Amino acid sequence: MKDNQQYLFYISQNYSFEILRPLQREIQSQGGQVAWFVAGNDVDLKNFTADEVVLSRVDDVINFNPVASFVPGNIIPRFIPGIKVQVFHGLEWKKKGHFVIRDCFDLYCTHGAATTTRFNELANQHQFFDVKETGWPKLDNLFNTPKEQYFSNKLPTVLFAPTFSPALTSAPFLYEEIAALVNDKKYNWLVKFHPKMEVKWLKIYDQLACDNLKILTSSNINSLLQSADIMVSDTSSVIGEFALLGKPVIAFNNSQPGDYLINITDAKELSQALTVALSPSETLILAINRYAKELHPYSDGKSSLRILAAVEDIRQNGKQAIKALPRNIIRNLKQRKILNYWQF
Repeated sequence: MKDNQQYLFYISQNYSFEILRPLQREIQSQGGQVAWFVAGNDVDLKNFTADEVVLSRVDDVINFNPVASFVPGNIIPRFIPGIKVQVFHGLEWKKKGHFVIRDCFDLYCTHGAATTTRFNELANQHQFFDVKETGWPKLDNLFNTPKEQYFSNKLPTVLFAPTFSPALTSAPFLYEEIAALVNDKKYNWLVKFHPKMEVKWLKIYDQLACDNLKILTSSNINSLLQSADIMVSDTSSVIGEFALLGKPVIAFNNSQPGDYLINITDAKELSQALTVALSPSETLILAINRYAKELHPYSDGKSSLRILAAVEDIRQNGKQAIKALPRNIIRNLKQRKILNYWQF
């Protein structure tokens, strides 16, 4: 690293910790300094460790003067200093909005061909941001995260991880089938809801908690992915992470089902789908591995290193993009209101 080794993490959701902490470790290992800034009220401040630097005011961020600001969300205001870097909050490119350009970022750090190709096309169209395929920092830890023993028995473990979007979530539709399967006691169940899941469904599923169904609230999901044998979901971004481990996913009404998924369209198909997933065909395993390579071909734990190298290249050589970031006046005014910051 060169002069000015200060970097900002601009976050608004609890899932940001697991995404950005591998990047923080890499920055610190190179002699750099990280500061965090929380936008909004959805982050639990108790997730910060005692040695992490947290800036509470926009003025503090500006005085910190980071060389780059990393964002796992969709927006960062123009008045936040530094090269603005999108690292994404998930792998699921099928969701509405994944390829929406909000005029906020200098650099998109993509994960694999599934997203890089499209973002390169958008870069050529808009001409104010660069694209670099780096992999996702969160996954630097995925492959070496150990399994945890959540249950005392040896039954197969199913991870139910639905998305929160009302248009895509499987939570309302699979409840009765999951309840029946829990009563059958053929499987262990781990249930992990998206932080934005409607509270009603949290309460309903909480009633199912028992010896063979546990509802997890931690934002750390890597141990869940390693510990489960099968995932049940819908169009959640976590599907891709599970696929990287070569494990079968049952998806309920996936928005763009591929051959790497066991996609069901009727809740009553869930029981049979679980049977298929426990003994996956060679064709299915090959499809899962093929999709994983397209989605995120890196298993070396060095995505954070590649992200920092991409930022350093812009520092030293400038952006390849020929235009400056748009002024983005309306969106920035909204952000000023949210952050109560009116200095110009």
